[in-house]
Amino acid sequence: MNWCVVIPTYNNEKTLENVVKDVLAITGDIIVVNDGSTDSSPLILKKFSNIRVLSYEQNQGKGYALKKGFELAIKEGYQYAITIDSDGQHYAKDIAAFIEKSKDLPDALIVGSRQLPRERLRQGSGFANRFSNFWFKFIAGFTLPDTQSGFRLYPLSRLKDIHFYTRKYEFELEVLVRSAWRGIPVTSIPISVFYPPREERISHYRPVKDFVRISLLYTVFFFVAVFYIKPFSFLKYLKKENIKGFFNRHILHSEDSTAKITLSVMLGVFMGIAPIWGYQLITAISLAYLLRLNKFLVIVAAQISIPPLIPVILYLSFVTGSIVMGRGTHLIVVSPVTFAFVKNNLFQYIIGSITLAVILSLFFGLIMYFLMKMIRKNRVNIH
Repeated sequence: MNWCVVIPTYNNEKTLENVVKDVLAITGDIIVVNDGSTDSSPLILKKFSNIRVLSYEQNQGKGYALKKGFELAIKEGYQYAITIDSDGQHYAKDIAAFIEKSKDLPDALIVGSRQLPRERLRQGSGFANRFSNFWFKFIAGFTLPDTQSGFRLYPLSRLKDIHFYTRKYEFELEVLVRSAWRGIPVTSIPISVFYPPREERISHYRPVKDFVRISLLYTVFFFVAVFYIKPFSFLKYLKKENIKGFFNRHILHSEDSTAKITLSVMLGVFMGIAPIWGYQLITAISLAYLLRLNKFLVIVAAQISIPPLIPVILYLSFVTGSIVMGRGTHLIVVSPVTFAFVKNNLFQYIIGSITLAVILSLFFGLIMYFLMKMIRKNRVNIH
């Protein structure tokens, strides 16, 4: 394997030298990115003549430093980059575990899952990690035990064509999510971790600012996942060879009653059109659990609002609202745009979308009901 170690650092003079020495005991292929340190870090790095050092004066953030390290690694011909933090919390000996795992999964992005002590889990970073893990699972579709770990192996050849937008701590989350969306395998291995006493600990993580940035990033990812990734992934799943299997498993040979299947389809269609964009799927799944309906059918029926149909649904909702309220189908234009303009048109859309949701849920519900009656009647006659 052609790999190197990238060490981003910013004002870690107390631990930097030992970290570099520990990594040098494993490999001499090291790139240290000095992210505008103002302490003695530049002088410490001058002690090592057999490593590559990339420095710039202005601190830009961990994400920016990692991207610069990756760019240099790719330029130098490396296929993989293992990142390790310079604060001394990681053990260089765990690099061997990344290499072994990568031999089995050569295209994978591998994350070191820290074995966090209980006292650490009770602190703010523990909450932030659980928060990040939860939303990663929803957005990416699978579980990762430690999404905020900085000890990782990156397959550079798979990542080099992706343009990443973030440049601080949230960059490591962006890489995980977008790699998963690109079909790059993302997995983890257990690693050891050292946490010094609080008074000796050096961290540049800003609990409020960085948590807000991470939350905003997940908000963006949430809408991208709900409106683009998940609908198109669903359509990709429902290829011709899967449609028959889906019909057989969830309708033809389903043990659910006709009423339950019908109500599941009706709920899914209604929630897919309801004017709560961004929360339709979550609400639909929650109601399916509460009402004990067929959750998979609810999710399938809710895909009526896949991106190609969204403009049609919005237009039909507006037209339906105009009929219900006795107005013309044109926008109620007020010049200039005022609160009244927004209020009138928004109210017409909400009324229309709810009415349209009721009409279409009844329409598809009736179709499903009579279809199930016909199918099950024929099955009884055959037997």
